[in-house]
Amino acid sequence: MTLFCALLTLAVALLSAGPAVLADQTTTINPSANFGTWEGWGTSLAWWAKAFGTQTVLADIFFTRNSVSFNGRTLPGLGLNVIRYNAGASSTNKDPDGDSMVKSPNIKASRQIDTFWPDWTSTDPNSSSWTWTVDANQRNMMTLAIARGANLVELFSNSPVWWMCYNLNPSGSQSGSTDNLESWNYDQHAIYLANVAQYAATHWNVTFTSVEAFNEPSATYWVGPTGTQEGCHFDVSTMSTVIGFLRSELNSRGLTKTIVSASDEETYDLAISTFNGLTSTALSNVGRINVHGYQGGGGRRDVLYADVSGKGKKLWNSEYGDSDGTGSSLASNLILDFVWLHPTAWVYWQVLDVSGWGLITADDDAKTTGAPSQKYFVLAQFTRHIRPGMRIIDGGSSNTVSAYDASAKKLVIVAVNWSSAQTINFDLSKFSTPGTNGALVQRWATQIGSSGTQYTAFNDTFISGTKFWSNFGQNVIMTFEVQNVVM
Repeated sequence: MTLFCALLTLAVALLSAGPAVLADQTTTINPSANFGTWEGWGTSLAWWAKAFGTQTVLADIFFTRNSVSFNGRTLPGLGLNVIRYNAGASSTNKDPDGDSMVKSPNIKASRQIDTFWPDWTSTDPNSSSWTWTVDANQRNMMTLAIARGANLVELFSNSPVWWMCYNLNPSGSQSGSTDNLESWNYDQHAIYLANVAQYAATHWNVTFTSVEAFNEPSATYWVGPTGTQEGCHFDVSTMSTVIGFLRSELNSRGLTKTIVSASDEETYDLAISTFNGLTSTALSNVGRINVHGYQGGGGRRDVLYADVSGKGKKLWNSEYGDSDGTGSSLASNLILDFVWLHPTAWVYWQVLDVSGWGLITADDDAKTTGAPSQKYFVLAQFTRHIRPGMRIIDGGSSNTVSAYDASAKKLVIVAVNWSSAQTINFDLSKFSTPGTNGALVQRWATQIGSSGTQYTAFNDTFISGTKFWSNFGQNVIMTFEVQNVVM
């Protein structure tokens, strides 16, 4: 071979591999880590579904991955598959003593969820004879979601039914720091939830995956006279007792596969304290630990994961919300959850809510909807690509999340750049087959902020050997899908 031919061959090889890039950051994906099989993404149906539960377009937006026309624009469906159905605590009925519910003057009608009401004329008014006047819109949205692929449905309670409460107020006790569930009604709270679950199974063909009896139970802000929603404080000892009753009542109705979840504490640190305070019997009756993400960037996510996984329990972030419509807080805290908490499902509280809080701006009382925030598109980077059944692996850095689909041989990487514009290099050398040299890596980008790129696909990234790279602007989040990857 002549010198000219040799040089020409070398040049062609270099060009086919792509241009040489000096990356500002390199992250090496580690497939040996296994943080569990992803179960899904979700939302609570209280309160937005009470207001908008008949709108099929919203079911398409939230529970499919289709492109959906909405308010003059096209949105990428989020593909949520987890829904939390709220068993209400409010009603206008009187109990046998002639008592009526005490209503907080600050609670909006949209935040009062109708209870399943017992038939007090039956021989045993606390058994299975009930008047089933339910929140029809919330139930309708549940039906629409299931029809679109939602497969994990949790029944949860914000407060015991008002007639079980010391002060007859489902917004909390007089002080907020004491139990409001009457001690003689510990079992009735469990009976109520088990009856709802049984009715759903026999009349709606819905078998709840799990039932949760508490919501942020250690909090001291559930103050009945000033409350703005249904809520109730529970001491840890009370939780342990109710958990036992709930497991027994579910079993007696043949719902042995429906697990008891607990305790939906507001923060990671409170969840640690409650988890370690439950009796061993209570823990044996709990199938999954739920926690809320309202500690933001604080709290010991790692300790909670170690404690929960050490007892062989699954862990969900069952409620997260923030008022930052830019998506910055969501992206930061969600990545922290993946890196340190390792939940197997993640639930956004109100997909429709006031500006900032909602993924789409809405007014539950006026029943009006507005535009999506950038936060909607930031969340889409995760929900549309990290799908149920994938294995969560180590993304290799504090700003990277990774998941692997063994059946499709597909690697998903979600990464965010908080710094000034830079090139990030993704090293797949730890995989036995790191994709195909020269193959396309599809990517999607969203600008975190008040405006900018929403959710845009690009076909401009290619594998070079065991690596690929991309140029990130500041506050940009991207998702990459790499095909033909073998662990």
